[in-house]
Amino acid sequence: MACYSLLKGSTPLLISMPHIGQIIPQSIASLMTDEALLIKDTDWYIDRLYDFAHEIGATIIKPHASRYVIDLNRGIDGVNLYPGADSTELCPSSTFNRTPIYLDKSIVPTEEVDKRVTEYWQPYHDEVKNTLAQIKAKFGFAIILDAHSILSEVPRFFDGKLPDFNWGTANGTSCSEEIINSIKALDFSPYTLVWNERFKGGYITREYGDPENNIHAIQLELSQRTYMNEEEFTFNDSLAKQVQPILKAIVEALLSCKPNLVTKELS
Repeated sequence: MACYSLLKGSTPLLISMPHIGQIIPQSIASLMTDEALLIKDTDWYIDRLYDFAHEIGATIIKPHASRYVIDLNRGIDGVNLYPGADSTELCPSSTFNRTPIYLDKSIVPTEEVDKRVTEYWQPYHDEVKNTLAQIKAKFGFAIILDAHSILSEVPRFFDGKLPDFNWGTANGTSCSEEIINSIKALDFSPYTLVWNERFKGGYITREYGDPENNIHAIQLELSQRTYMNEEEFTFNDSLAKQVQPILKAIVEALLSCKPNLVTKELS
């Protein structure tokens, strides 16, 4: 059985949802704490929020396994994407509130990490690469929106409340100015937004964003207070109906954006 699902679209846009998975195989779950099995750090309901996107042409990829099994937005080299800041591992050993994930409070052994890379991480990233290559071959360029959400308050990673829309473009290097400007032109009121602050884009944004080769990547970390009852981890229809038009405007802006193509001369 595939470890991810792919809905192919008809436009240059791929939406990746790397932290939406909720499945933990029993062989792994049996080693976890009760707190970990609640999978609170899931990017809850992101596919529900973007339920319009495939209908208007976006390709959607999302994994089945929880980020507690393996974090698809981390590199297999284990390098901390935010040097000096607290971060969770490729195969996390603790939750966002620092609760141990495993009953023995251990980190995941190297051989088990390698196994999970083979079973979950590599297939997902192979598909992302292949899909971007196919889109680029068809349209001349490709755009990947890495769609995330997070609790509005996570003291482990940031002080106070997180802004509503947190954009990451690896400090402007992962996508073209045309794409950035198409987003900045939108009306986000009454929501707050920031660019490249605590979240500058994770592994997916930094790895696949390559404007010089006509592949553009941008990450959105959406505060869960914009569409959820955060304490209950439940979907709030009233809140979601207010934020969804902005998400749709974002996707439509990306679909209509035509970044300047970079043509490399043969030497």
